[in-house]
Amino acid sequence: MAYDETLAQRIRETVGPRPDVAERKMFGGLCFTTGGNMFAGVVKDELMVRIDKADHEASLLKPGARPMDFTGRTMTGMLFVGAPGIETDASLSSWVRQAYDFASSLPAKQAKAKLAPRGRKA
Repeated sequence: MAYDETLAQRIRETVGPRPDVAERKMFGGLCFTTGGNMFAGVVKDELMVRIDKADHEASLLKPGARPMDFTGRTMTGMLFVGAPGIETDASLSSWVRQAYDFASSLPAKQAKAKLAPRGRKA
């Protein structure tokens, strides 16, 4: 599944150079993380954001926002934002800043130890 590279570049420009931000390909798209916590991403041509669960219902009232139902279940605190909500740099920046601020308030994830490939001893 391809993702919108133009939207990914707009997110990169919004975030700017930050040593705490990393990109990972996942969900068939691209995710942006801080401290190992996902805060934004691109799935097809939509923005995916992680926000505080307390802000979920109010955020759904914003243009282009809809619940993230990637697995068939709504995930509170996760939203997809379509074109009407990210047309301008200001609207995209607002979503990305909200998501980054929330994710950076979470404890950093510890790096997982890598397992040796099957059939080999570590």
